[in-house]
Amino acid sequence: MIDVRTFESLGAADHGWLNAKHHFSFANYVDPKRMGWGKLLVWNDDQIKAGTGFDRHGHRDMEIITYVREGAITHRDHLNNEGRTVAGDVQVMSAGRGILHEEWNLEDADTRIFQIWIQPDRTGVTPRWETASFPRDSRKNQLVPLASGRKDATAETLWIAQDAAVLGATLEAGVTVTHDLSGGRLAYLVPAKGSVTVNGIEVSERSGAAIRDVDKLEITASQEAEIILVDLPPEQ
Repeated sequence: MIDVRTFESLGAADHGWLNAKHHFSFANYVDPKRMGWGKLLVWNDDQIKAGTGFDRHGHRDMEIITYVREGAITHRDHLNNEGRTVAGDVQVMSAGRGILHEEWNLEDADTRIFQIWIQPDRTGVTPRWETASFPRDSRKNQLVPLASGRKDATAETLWIAQDAAVLGATLEAGVTVTHDLSGGRLAYLVPAKGSVTVNGIEVSERSGAAIRDVDKLEITASQEAEIILVDLPPEQ
């Protein structure tokens, strides 16, 4: 099953400084049919105005992955971590037993991010934050793991506390990449730019495809595209 959630159908919240689209129920947006996808609980498509951001606040027991689509995001937390993650790169925050953090757009133009929350496979992990560079050219016409807790994760991949992986690819028009989903695994795919077909089904820019009961994905770029794919463990 491949269930396409069009960009126009996503939840929306415009706070002035933040214009957010919600793939799943979040904050004041509640849709009983979109309460996450397996261990994937949040996928927010955020546009943050220049000079604004999220004030310090706390989280527990969540793996929070931020993919920067345009601009840059600056992170600070109570563990004295501070860093800037630029377009195309990724940061991971394991909230674990508790972390206080803030996220700011200190740039001169709007920043656009995907904010992805995955439920960890255990509670109370040590809170941590990391950022890593993943040049778009290194993902050309291939899926590259950006964050993963799977046994096959590479040393360059940011670690998360779950048997899941966040993968990215930049695809030239007409190029096809494949991904194995055997064993009952789930997936959620969003084109950050451009559009693709997934096993022949069209998924347009910033729309989402919720996938289950499919052993193999064939992802073909209808035009030049940049995609993010989350591979998730089977539902229990």
